[in-house]
Amino acid sequence: MPTFSFTLLTIFSCGIVTWLSRVLPFILLKKFTLSKGVAEYLSFVPIVIMSSLWFSSLFVQNLGHLPTVNVENLLASLPTLIGAVISKNLLVIVIVGIVSLAIIRLGGF
Repeated sequence: MPTFSFTLLTIFSCGIVTWLSRVLPFILLKKFTLSKGVAEYLSFVPIVIMSSLWFSSLFVQNLGHLPTVNVENLLASLPTLIGAVISKNLLVIVIVGIVSLAIIRLGGF
């Protein structure tokens, strides 16, 4: 069984590594300039992350069967996508998504 000091050192080390992984890119990018191609490539990262999170929430994995569609999330996605196209504002998108899913769950659709 690990000692208290070992556990404390592990927690502290994990905190330092997490902090460095978040701060180090900002420090390095202040000194260096990214090429246009790299900056354009990195501009797609948030879109890809949000799309993969959205896509994975649309399906429910059943062991031994094909994935099934999560109907609640699919129905809540429709007004959210419309709000995204119209507003292009992340706050509006999140609020529309939460409200539409709440209405679907409370209304029993």
